[in-house]
Amino acid sequence: MPPDELKAAMLKLGYKTQAELAAAIGVSRSAVSLWLEGKVGVPRPIAMLLRMLVAARRRAF
Repeated sequence: MPPDELKAAMLKLGYKTQAELAAAIGVSRSAVSLWLEGKVGVPRPIAMLLRMLVAARRRAF
């Protein structure tokens, strides 16, 4: 998941800060920062989770 996709997912899911996203998915804020800067790749399970959450928000239940 590239940094721009991560940022878009954050916005779509309503997370305004790195700390909010980090708390929601159980990682450190610094990990989210490294992902957004592109210094470290987003782990595949985290990327899959975020994509699934974004897809679920698009659906009308």
